[in-house]
Amino acid sequence: MPARHDLATDPAVLADLLFARRGQAYYSRKLKELSNADLYRPALDPSWSRAHVVAHVGFTTRSRARAAEAVLTGHPIELEDEVGTYETVEYGATLTPIALRNLAQHAAIHLNVAWRDLPPDAWTATVEDQGENHLIADTLRSHAEMLWLAAIELNNGARFSDLPARVKDRYEEVKHSMRLSSRVTI
Repeated sequence: MPARHDLATDPAVLADLLFARRGQAYYSRKLKELSNADLYRPALDPSWSRAHVVAHVGFTTRSRARAAEAVLTGHPIELEDEVGTYETVEYGATLTPIALRNLAQHAAIHLNVAWRDLPPDAWTATVEDQGENHLIADTLRSHAEMLWLAAIELNNGARFSDLPARVKDRYEEVKHSMRLSSRVTI
């Protein structure tokens, strides 16, 4: 029977779970504030609509949920290569508002349940992402950062000053090291 509480016991993992869940709550609130018509207006990066942001976050969240489930079931662990590609996000951005909102909500719930059900020893399992291995525990931080920054990318009132310090620091580090454009999402 699945757990009704987090099985993780490591204080760092528990803190990162909370960090990711707070990021999800903030992102979900900013998404909920958008009308259906607003979804197709420009994001912070004008080459993307807000629908692109929602699709990107939804597909990435779904991929991370599958990776966490793979750890739980013992099947090979590999994040899907197509997540985040231009074609996938472009397709997702054409979904209806209800489909985009369902993708966002269902993917978030799926990931939360998958993380909740991971036993303590599973957090040291690795997943492959673009040829590099990462601990499943590291997906907590990267997912939280993505959510906080995606809330700003929605371009509907989220402010950089709203971000937790560790997200601001990570954004500045990535922006500097990769010379990113004005794009906020990482």
